[in-house]
Amino acid sequence: MSKKMSNQEKHRILMVSDFFYPNFGGVENHIYYLSQCLIKLGHKVVVMTHAYQNRSGVRYMTGGLKVYYVPWKPFLMQNTLPTFYGTLPIIRTILIREKISLVHGHQAFSTLCHEALMHARTMGYKVVFTDHSLYGFGDVGSIHMNKVLQFTLADVTQAICVSHTSKENTVLRSGLPPEKVFVIPNAVDTAMFKPAAERLSNREIVIVVISRLVYRKGADLLVEVIPEVCRLHSNVRFIIGGDGPKRVRLEEMREKHSLQDRVDMLGAVPHAKVQSVLITGHIFLNSSLTEAFCIAILEAASCGLLTVSTRVGGVPEVLPDDMIVLAEPDPNDMVQAITMALHILPQIDPQAMHTRMKTLYSWHDVARRTEIVYDRALRCSSQNLLERLSRYLPCGAWAGKLFCLVMIIDFLFWHLLQLLQPDRDIEVVPDFRLTDHQRGETSQDFNIDDSLR
Repeated sequence: MSKKMSNQEKHRILMVSDFFYPNFGGVENHIYYLSQCLIKLGHKVVVMTHAYQNRSGVRYMTGGLKVYYVPWKPFLMQNTLPTFYGTLPIIRTILIREKISLVHGHQAFSTLCHEALMHARTMGYKVVFTDHSLYGFGDVGSIHMNKVLQFTLADVTQAICVSHTSKENTVLRSGLPPEKVFVIPNAVDTAMFKPAAERLSNREIVIVVISRLVYRKGADLLVEVIPEVCRLHSNVRFIIGGDGPKRVRLEEMREKHSLQDRVDMLGAVPHAKVQSVLITGHIFLNSSLTEAFCIAILEAASCGLLTVSTRVGGVPEVLPDDMIVLAEPDPNDMVQAITMALHILPQIDPQAMHTRMKTLYSWHDVARRTEIVYDRALRCSSQNLLERLSRYLPCGAWAGKLFCLVMIIDFLFWHLLQLLQPDRDIEVVPDFRLTDHQRGETSQDFNIDDSLR
């Protein structure tokens, strides 16, 4: 009887986002590691994302994690083209095939996430949303994104943010009640990100930058900061890993100031090789102009690097004060912060820092806290269409009515699909669970394709 009750408490979760492997980034890592830890807790986890080049269909990853690469091609910045109702048939099929009990969407920028949450609520599923980014309120893009977020979160069951700053930002943008938003930070795989076996000499100080070279990540700040630091400190060298539209500016800066022997440009660095780059340095430099959390800082700290970062978004919440030096997103203040870090550096013990990171951040802890949110979401009462529509009307004089119309059409389309293909005609797939021995032998990607029905 106790075993039966235990099985009833386990969840069947569908993770949905446009951002997943083989693409690399904070959201992709978060979904992957969270899914692996939830599987170890006994839950069933399935991931849904769009096709990546020739990767389409169903794949199995480490630990038996099943991934649906639906045949939708990215439209802009790895996002699929918004269709509103085009994804309903395939999402409905996956939900029924896998006997899903809860849908978890990730990232406000993800079109697939918004559509999946909308369709799941129409079908009566409980949904959870995790916001990984910060957005403004003044520019046209942010205003548009905030209205889309308001539409999605109007009927979401629970929401998660990765920092307290991110929670405040999300509540202000969406109008979501604060009591429905939980703060669960990201984590780092400390087994993967370890310090160098031997402590580096302080004769030459290496500052590492690993980031997408775009405006939002502060690449323009680096163009002004690096020459000044090199002028003030003759024993400092920079290693820059990453690619993006701002790479040209950094290369021009290197040529203009004749810093070819002191600034190494590595280009894009695969995630598997990030640790090997980090352990060649003493200081990690983050120049982001906006950041909800920044997993890169955790990875650097786990490798024993002292961090210098801009004081933006949720970054001040990430590390204790003795492990990070914060600066305003201003070139002069950042140069002063780097100078301060150079004085602190002899006091830093990489191995001790790595040990502290093991106790501060754990994906297993993130999974357990997320499990609590799932339990709370599934305890929420179900609502009929009229009760749900009342949540959309306050979204705006015209927007509220438009949102209601979108949901009514989605509801009618769902019932039409039920008539054309009843739930009983959709084949339910058997559960695939690995033993501990099999889990240890699985590779990163089984490369097993299955048909999408």
